[in-house]
Amino acid sequence: MSVLVGILSGSASDKPVVDKITSVLDELGVAWEYSVLSAHRTPNKVARYSKEAEGRGLAVLIGVAGLSAALPGCLAAHTTLPVIGVPCDGGCLGGADALYSVAQMPPGIPVAAVGIGNGKNAAYLAASILSISHPNIKEKLQAYRKSLGDE
Repeated sequence: MSVLVGILSGSASDKPVVDKITSVLDELGVAWEYSVLSAHRTPNKVARYSKEAEGRGLAVLIGVAGLSAALPGCLAAHTTLPVIGVPCDGGCLGGADALYSVAQMPPGIPVAAVGIGNGKNAAYLAASILSISHPNIKEKLQAYRKSLGDE
């Protein structure tokens, strides 16, 4: 199975949120890769990753970051692939600053935003996007949603 989702976090300290993403993707049978790249400390590597993602077969990118949360926007600036931003809590504003940074992208460079620390919803959104062209993912996602109603 080829890797479809690229997950990046701005810091290794964001790994607990990344783990929420990868656990859902694993349950749905979606292959992923993970790297720590900072929009501020390694901007050239972030740009290169984003520019090369589609050519490597990735279909969705997820950027996990706190504080200024520039990573998802930096990813979106260099690709037309869907980018999902996951703001992390932390700092004196408890993640509100990160949420605003992810949600307030300029026109033409969209980033989908999920709730603060909500890695699970980022994974489900990525699976929804992928389900358009991957029937096996769609089937697993539909079964999961049905199970929510059965509980």
